[in-house]
Amino acid sequence: MPSLHALANPTRFLRIARPLTPLLVWAGIALVAIGTWAGLALTPPDYLQGDTVRIMYLHVPTAWLGMGGWSGIALSSVAYLVWRHPLANIAARAIAPAGATFAALCLISGSIWGRPTWGTWWQWDGRLTSMLLLFFVYCGYMALARADAERGGDGRVPAVFGIAGSALLPVIRYSVVWWNTLHQGQSIGLTGSTIDRSILWPLPITLVGFTLFFAGVVLMRMRALLGRIKTEARLRRMARA
Repeated sequence: MPSLHALANPTRFLRIARPLTPLLVWAGIALVAIGTWAGLALTPPDYLQGDTVRIMYLHVPTAWLGMGGWSGIALSSVAYLVWRHPLANIAARAIAPAGATFAALCLISGSIWGRPTWGTWWQWDGRLTSMLLLFFVYCGYMALARADAERGGDGRVPAVFGIAGSALLPVIRYSVVWWNTLHQGQSIGLTGSTIDRSILWPLPITLVGFTLFFAGVVLMRMRALLGRIKTEARLRRMARA
């Protein structure tokens, strides 16, 4: 099993990432399709929310990955600042667009779910507002990383921003505990769930599926960024020749 220091070598990383990328993407798509079909066709409607509860199979994974994506950026930023791993900065840049997309999907699916449940598309409560802020932080990180790369920066400023932005994660996580809002409290925890098993069981399938798909997309973007860096370096060498 390669160590993290071994994987920090771009050539070794690409040797592993090339076959792994399609495997993760297609396995993720398959599991999402199976879980979604099971959630739509094999589970009963909720006794209070009816069929609208089925959006859970999309909303919960996107919320998980919207937050998980920023955790990946923060960890990559720490690795870059502390150990100067050559791929850590690239990993953070690759995660950001995927994480922002899933954060946006979380907000959209939450609004669709909220309309029949709460009677409104949007409510400025703790959970929704903090998730919207996370989406804006993603956008800020992507703009900062692009500007840093264009001016020839060393990536330290986006890395510091990536670590600082992680302060939002506990706010999102505990917002339903700290504030009394329309958003329901925590339904799934380490000790159990308040959701009936007859409705809950397809959720782990879609959760794993979306996670595998997310990982495949991140690897795909990392490969693209490495290819761009290699091409730019080659063009600079040709220009000096």
